[in-house]
Amino acid sequence: MLQANKLHAQTLHLPLAIQLYSVRELLPNDYAGTLKQLGALGYREVESAGYFNHTAPEIKQAMDAAGLKLVSAHYPSNDLHKQFDQIIAFNKELGVDYIICSSPRRKDPSQAQASTPFTLDDWRSNAEEFNALGEKVHAAGMKFGYHNHITEFHKTDDVIPYVELMRLTDPSKVTMELDCGWVIVGGGNPIEYLQKFPTRISMLHVKDFKRSDTPPSNTNRPQVAELGQGTIDYAPILTAAAKTGNIKHCFVEQEAFNVPPMESLKIDADYMRKLGIG
Repeated sequence: MLQANKLHAQTLHLPLAIQLYSVRELLPNDYAGTLKQLGALGYREVESAGYFNHTAPEIKQAMDAAGLKLVSAHYPSNDLHKQFDQIIAFNKELGVDYIICSSPRRKDPSQAQASTPFTLDDWRSNAEEFNALGEKVHAAGMKFGYHNHITEFHKTDDVIPYVELMRLTDPSKVTMELDCGWVIVGGGNPIEYLQKFPTRISMLHVKDFKRSDTPPSNTNRPQVAELGQGTIDYAPILTAAAKTGNIKHCFVEQEAFNVPPMESLKIDADYMRKLGIG
């Protein structure tokens, strides 16, 4: 079956890419060495999740030495609001193309630590903020996007927040990075979103999970698996992604390991190569 799907998925001609959150525990101890190991596994593009106090020249040198291209950077909404100018200047120096909001924030700052689900007003407030951030990022010569987790797919007042974000954000200012694994855990189907919003989604995250007997939620997340060793078949997802003609990057994200890290990331790389990535 994999062989049959391979020919279709190969139309998604993209380099093998990884979100560096995957190696967040290795980078602080050996930044350049960890990147070199990723390059040796065949990864060619990366998305950052923190720079661990390294200067822009140090980061550029480490990326170049590893044969990696830094194309995107993740920041939580609070950081983007508090340190916007510094974030833009630093990533512009690095040649980053995309600034991605990795987590939203509540409309009422006093509710920041609340454990209750986001309200529809919270999501609508985020859409408004994303439009404003997108306009400023665009003015700086980069693109702004949003990366989902689980709760965006839980109905709120009979509305799916992710669909509301799509409705309220300006396509010229806000693109979407669809985390396919979290869509599925949240109860959605990434193929349906790729088909419904083909021009809005420009990047993907791919991850896998072990089978669970209990329903997943934000507080009961399923155990992580390496790609191809869990429950998600990415062949039809990548085929649907290819059909949109709009996917620019597809990042592996391995949030935990069942074997030594680089062995785990090699399993992921091999799986993606079988589907035509890389």
